[in-house]
Amino acid sequence: MTDFYTPLEEIPKIRDALHDAFRAGVSRPLAWRKQQLHQLARLLQENGDAITQSLFDDFRKPKHEVYFAEIAPLITRCIESAANLEDWTKPEIVVSKSAAKFQPKVYRAPKGVALIIAPWNYPVMLSLQALIGAISAGCCAVVKPSEIVPSYARLIETLIRKYLDNSAYRVVNGAPAQAMELLRLQWDHIIYTGNGRVARIIARAAAEHLTPMTLELGGKSPVIVDPACDIDLAAKRILWGKCNNAGQICVAPDYILIPRSSQDEFIAALKKHYAAFYPKGALSSDSYGRIVSSLHWSRLKSLLDRTQGEIVLGGGVDDKNGIEPTVVKNVKDGDSLMEEEIFGPLLAVVPVDSLSDAISFVNSRHHALVVYAFTDSEELKQRLVETTRSGNIVFNDVFQQMDVMELPMGGVGESGYGHQVLKASFDALTHHRSSIDVPKTSEDLLSVRYPPYTEEHSKIMAGAAFTKVAARV
Repeated sequence: MTDFYTPLEEIPKIRDALHDAFRAGVSRPLAWRKQQLHQLARLLQENGDAITQSLFDDFRKPKHEVYFAEIAPLITRCIESAANLEDWTKPEIVVSKSAAKFQPKVYRAPKGVALIIAPWNYPVMLSLQALIGAISAGCCAVVKPSEIVPSYARLIETLIRKYLDNSAYRVVNGAPAQAMELLRLQWDHIIYTGNGRVARIIARAAAEHLTPMTLELGGKSPVIVDPACDIDLAAKRILWGKCNNAGQICVAPDYILIPRSSQDEFIAALKKHYAAFYPKGALSSDSYGRIVSSLHWSRLKSLLDRTQGEIVLGGGVDDKNGIEPTVVKNVKDGDSLMEEEIFGPLLAVVPVDSLSDAISFVNSRHHALVVYAFTDSEELKQRLVETTRSGNIVFNDVFQQMDVMELPMGGVGESGYGHQVLKASFDALTHHRSSIDVPKTSEDLLSVRYPPYTEEHSKIMAGAAFTKVAARV
């Protein structure tokens, strides 16, 4: 499957050609950007079945999940980005009390040539969402798909060659050797979605060139369940979020924090909805995917084999990289299921004595990409907003925040930095270039800045230094 990998010696040539295209202004005209965005939308519309087949071949991803979570949202984002380009790119007039005559403005300037390193779990969304941002911002870009999904990687290279301007947008395929060659080179922005271990390697390489980055890294996203909420509905929504893409998503609910007295009621509801979702079992259902590779399957199997909790739902596996949605109760801190982001269909239920203990548990760990909470209490919601930290905070559902395109998506701390989606993606790849235009008529005003310095001129120039500050309260 390596016959389509990009030869190492070609990678610097691709980067140099993209830099030449950017310097020549190929990607700057708004009409051209709109045309490329519409071409990307056509790519997705006209090749939806081929894309879904490639992901089924790679890890049996259900067609339904590909269309609703990847293809359809990307088409909408292409169209919305094209429609908003004039507003996003127009210079911002800055209101200044002291320098209004200088016409202060902020221009939205494209950063240059971007490198997009995409993961395997949502390969369409996480390779092309960043590309939408690059096109919108007027940047050129290289997309590096994951080698773990070779059918998709091969297909998207073919499609981008066919639909987009190849002087501005290219795909580099390959394994770690190609990735390291890309990272050896200078880029104007790097967008990486994946795990913290690889992110540190990429960040060190980017630092050599002082390259800015956007990192979306995930982490263990907790779910706090208030026993006063509708536990049956909470269980249904959480289970759906955990089963989607077989739990292989950075915003998947990772573990549940619930008061001890409500743990069994919650688990009973999970069992009820599992039976409704998969009457013949998940591994026999066309509505449930598979683990992407034997390596990832073995990692998840090891976590399950080592847990000290009690498996109360699922636990079955097959020899085709299948793992059933599995619920484990009475999980304690320090258990195998709490070692790292699960990134699979295993759900740990961690009983606590109170909601205060749940909040303390969350705050004792690295900041997650999302904190989920199921509660009707406005007081608890506000308390969570004020006392916890995460990339996003979501109440009374999971995963659905990804459908609100106007919200910026991004992490904090160990879950990453920077933001994406629509204007946030545009902003990530745009330099806010400030400007003033000082007229000749301002020379009288500026005369006090020139030597010889006098006490009078100093008081005028540094007026704030001689202004009395308000008394202490």
